Amino acid sequence: MPEAAQRPVYLGELSPRDARFDARRAETAKFMNLYQDTPYERFGERMRYCSPRLDFAFHLEDNGVLAPKLQAAHFCRVRLCPMCQWRRSVMWQAKALKVIPKVVEAYPKSRFIFLTLTVRNCQLSDLREILAWMHKSWVKLTKRKEFASVQGWLRSVEVTRGRDDTAHPHYHALLMVKPGYFGGNYIKQSDWTDAWQSCLGVDYTPVLDVRSVRPGKREKADDDGVVMLAAICETLKYSVKPSDCLGQKPGQRMSNQEWLVELTSQLTKTRAIATGGILKDYLKELEAEPDDLVHADDSGLIDVDESSPRIGFGWRENLNRYVLTEEPIAIGARAKGRC
Repeated sequence: MPEAAQRPVYLGELSPRDARFDARRAETAKFMNLYQDTPYERFGERMRYCSPRLDFAFHLEDNGVLAPKLQAAHFCRVRLCPMCQWRRSVMWQAKALKVIPKVVEAYPKSRFIFLTLTVRNCQLSDLREILAWMHKSWVKLTKRKEFASVQGWLRSVEVTRGRDDTAHPHYHALLMVKPGYFGGNYIKQSDWTDAWQSCLGVDYTPVLDVRSVRPGKREKADDDGVVMLAAICETLKYSVKPSDCLGQKPGQRMSNQEWLVELTSQLTKTRAIATGGILKDYLKELEAEPDDLVHADDSGLIDVDESSPRIGFGWRENLNRYVLTEEPIAIGARAKGRC
């Protein structure tokens, strides 16, 4: 009898934490289809060739385990591509992780707060105008007395889809505050809300959330680096949730394609990340599109020996998974398609 076909080796089984590549690439394929027969069909074509192959090198972790680390891939860099959005976020977080010890060392007594600023939902066709208005309002906020104790900040914009197809733009901001902030200079949430409402110039009370960034039960009381990293990860998450473009909810009349196309139009050439004050000197690289979307993961920036053995995984659309490829990878060869 003929031998049974050999079972494929899946990336997500070999390295469970890298199963995220499967999920993001599957979402990218759906976005690619949504862009077909639209003014942005070229974005779909670019997505077609996004991350078709991932090459990994093995790296010895601190716990003595050999773990695969991404070393080469080609990414399409379309702004709303789920794979590329995720890789940008990973790279931004890795770069931030690198400078956290420098910030904590230079300003050991400074503290951090996490601020979420919102406005009322708007028509998707008005999003660009609303984002410009929010930016002007933010500039006003930075000049008010409530901002006097802020030494630096990192701000991102997120846009979510409402149940009635409206857009919900809001800011996530990490604020570095002076040591005396939680003493006599503390600003209550109601005061932050009043200040934001005044800067917006609206007659309604906007939803606002502010919370201190402090160690949790699992961290040491003085482990500012850990809690700052968590806050940065929250700040630098997706600017647009892929699920908002892939699943319709009751009450939503626009098709996913219509929503994605209009969202693309509204966000073109708008800024996702901004920094200011002391943190701008440390995190200014985050404002620009990362040159490299490859050499980073949850542990930070990746620097693996070029002579390390490599394994490659190719995307199999019929399986929606990355599968070990038998194509040889020369040990010591330079990474191809490096972003």
